[in-house]
Formats: sequence, structure tokens, C-alpha cells
Amino acid sequence: MLQVGKKAPPFDMPSTKDLKTLKENVSLADYKGKWLILFFYPLDFTFVCPTELKAFHDRLKDIKGAGAEVLAVSTDSVYSHRAWINTTEDKGGLGKLDYILGSDITKDVCRDYGVLLEDKGISLRGLFIIDPDGYLQYQVVHSLNVGRSVDETLRVLEALKTGGLCAADWKPGQKPISV
Repeated sequence: MLQVGKKAPPFDMPSTKDLKTLKENVSLADYKGKWLILFFYPLDFTFVCPTELKAFHDRLKDIKGAGAEVLAVSTDSVYSHRAWINTTEDKGGLGKLDYILGSDITKDVCRDYGVLLEDKGISLRGLFIIDPDGYLQYQVVHSLNVGRSVDETLRVLEALKTGGLCAADWKPGQKPISV
């Protein structure tokens, strides 16, 4: 059972790590020793999904500055991912994307992370923060029609990194609660 504080389920799936050949998989082991923001989205070439993927792309410098990497996953094929990245934004594509897209074509990873809509074959909008030791530290799942906040993701990441007790609405730069 997936639970915060437990080891994150391992994965190994096709990816856009090598956008030209599409022959390089991505795995949880690739992120050992790093914080990982792993998020699932329903489908390529849709409406809310590109807003999220571009928002994470636009804030990637801040995310990397906070010591984390980003991996986005859907049940689409790597070929669909590549086409979406290689299509300009004005034609419904993503354009440039500076992080990897994973292809959970088997739906095993979505299932392991509890975000698969079995009847539709797509994932809910699940977001997970995994610590450098491979433990799940945060999870949030949205319905299909609501995008996620990069600001909130960064806030939670920074709070987790303090190792302390962070109050409601804690912001980076504030001290954790002293007990």
C-alpha cells in the first residue's frame, strides 16, 4: 500500500531521456540521492495538462535550485510524448521541455502509485515528492479538471527539507516550530 513515510514504489519505464532515439528508460534508481517531484497527468495533447507541464518547465530553475528533479508521467507512448514536445505551442504542442517524460504504457506505475483510472486507462493528477533515500514524503491527487500549483509544490519541498515542524502557511525562510 502506498503511504507517506514508506519506500516509494520502484519503476523503470520508457522515457524521453534521449528524445532522438527514445531508447533510454527512466527509473526511480536514477534519482537516488536527489529529491524527486514525480507527477502524473492524464494525456498528451489535451487542455489542462500542457499548462502544468509548462508551469513546471518555467520554474525548473527554482526547483533545481531547491535541490530537486522533475519527472512527469502519463500512459501515453514515448512516441506521443516526442510528438507533443516537437510540436510548437501554437499548434497544441509543448515546445521545449527541460525535464523527462515517462511513458507508463503498461499502466503499472500509475497503478503502483494509486492514480490509475482503470476504466479510462489514464491517470489522475497525482503528485509525489520522494526524498533522496527513496521514501515518499508527500502526495496529493487532483481530479482530472484541476491543475496543480508549482508554488505549493516548492513550498512543501522546502518545508520537507527543513526536517522540522512547519506550521500551516509556512513559507521558505521562516523558522520551523521550536518545541
